[in-house]
Amino acid sequence: MPIEPRYTIVPCLPEYASALPAIERTAATQFPAEDLPRHLAEDSFSAETFASAATEGLLWVALDEAREPVGFALVQMIDGNAHLEEIDVLPAHGRRGIGTALIAAVVRFAAERNVAAITLSTFRHVPWNAPYYARLGFVAVDEHEYDDGLRALRRHEQAIGLDLARRVMMRLDVERGPRR
Repeated sequence: MPIEPRYTIVPCLPEYASALPAIERTAATQFPAEDLPRHLAEDSFSAETFASAATEGLLWVALDEAREPVGFALVQMIDGNAHLEEIDVLPAHGRRGIGTALIAAVVRFAAERNVAAITLSTFRHVPWNAPYYARLGFVAVDEHEYDDGLRALRRHEQAIGLDLARRVMMRLDVERGPRR
């Protein structure tokens, strides 16, 4: 699905960072409590974390026609791969191609830097999570294929209260790129 013309995807400027925690918390309200415990749904990255990621070139925002942020994609580098740490779109702006366009921006970033893969950790059963990423070309990564960084990420997810049976690590080979 192509992005609607009234939206643009741009590298995040630090001045957009203060709007992103609220987008993250609002997007989290879409998850049932059995998937995302309340303490996690009410938490978010700080504006300072977002500003730092923007300065490092690891954050993209979706802007509406008023140039207000309505979504974002945050990447961290893990074991040489781009890890999609968080991607959120305000529910009122959902189903307009914004998430796919944000992922395409991350793929371009990875390709420009000769990064082999993009990884992510997500819910297996939520339609806008693993099934959505699979449609874009991401594939599940078996636990025996995890590198040190992904193993550490899984331990962290367990420590903060996520049910690992409901989670899946996924990978997209950058050379193949996303399906549309």
